[in-house]
Amino acid sequence: MQTKPTPMPTAMSTAAKTSIAPGELVLVTGGARSGKSQWAEQLATMVVSSPEQVVYVATAGRRDGDDEMDARVARHRERRPHAWQTVEETEDLESVLTQWDQPGTVILIDCLTLWLTNVFLRQYDPDTWTSDAEVTLLDRAERLAKIARASQATVIAVGNEIGYGIVPMDKMSRIFRDLSGGIQQRFGQQAQRIYLTVCGAPITVKSAAGEEER
Repeated sequence: MQTKPTPMPTAMSTAAKTSIAPGELVLVTGGARSGKSQWAEQLATMVVSSPEQVVYVATAGRRDGDDEMDARVARHRERRPHAWQTVEETEDLESVLTQWDQPGTVILIDCLTLWLTNVFLRQYDPDTWTSDAEVTLLDRAERLAKIARASQATVIAVGNEIGYGIVPMDKMSRIFRDLSGGIQQRFGQQAQRIYLTVCGAPITVKSAAGEEER
């Protein structure tokens, strides 16, 4: 007699066990298609009393001729509640955090990696890039994380784990990988909570002080 396999935990089944205090900074990270965006969206719905209180910050931007990216953005848009406020900002996240710094609001940034992509590609020059440029960008990320931490709003930031694979062959990719890891470390240091999503299941990496981890 065959028995049914025990279903894996999902973002939906784990949501009831998670309680985020207003004004916290939450980092949600994971690999591609790991469920990180869905979990971040689920967290946002748990914090607010009304969907109009969620500000979704889309950092991807529009890329002419990139049909795959257009389809990806469309899927994300269709999945989100229509009442959410959407702000498209590819670089100036500091202004967005300042503008929406108010109690009861949730600012969902999706995602830090695309923000880095936009900033990095605008600044990167293989002939002039130096370690000083890397330090400058990481310093900006640290300031951004501190602004998010100090915000009266609840800030949920999504990031991609891209450092688990082999060492990239070209200089540009290696620098980008290192910057991405550095940015996530800086947000992780400021965040009260960190979740890592694996196969659609969120794993608590860091929780609020005095709270039992799950």
